[in-house]
Amino acid sequence: MSDLVTANRRQAGLTALYLGIFAMVWFGVPAAGQPLRALLVVGSIVALLTAVAGGVLSARLRGVGSPRNRAADRPYLLIVVAEFAAAGLGAAVLIAAGWSEYVPVLVCLVVGLHFFPLAPLLRDPLLRPLGFALCAVAAAGLVTGLASAVSAGLVVGVGAGVLLLGYAVQALVRGYRPA
Repeated sequence: MSDLVTANRRQAGLTALYLGIFAMVWFGVPAAGQPLRALLVVGSIVALLTAVAGGVLSARLRGVGSPRNRAADRPYLLIVVAEFAAAGLGAAVLIAAGWSEYVPVLVCLVVGLHFFPLAPLLRDPLLRPLGFALCAVAAAGLVTGLASAVSAGLVVGVGAGVLLLGYAVQALVRGYRPA
């Protein structure tokens, strides 16, 4: 197996690991009654299993293939720090303004936006549609929260969880597919 194929498979494993964990977190955001609560628990379990499988794949390929791209480490770190800063500061402002129910909307929007600079950095163009979809979920959550009795967090938690889990499963399949 070539170094590039191995590196791509390891990256797919890491993607499944990270996005599986974040999907599990998003499924835990909304407060929901049955039967939706049971579905969110099932989604969390599937997301956890996806993350574990991604971690196993990544660990199996650690040290095999091409070396880590250290040139991408600094921009990656800057993007993630900016994401956490924007989400944290925005959440603090929303809470101070008495709009804490819209914190998940803001966080989903920031997460969606952070995939745009990550796509070229990680050489994964499919992160752009994921970013668009997460931004659309944030918008849907905002509109739903403002215009109905349905919680914005419910819309955003379910939507973001499903999108991130779907992408994590797709990455996992890509990583385990024979070369």
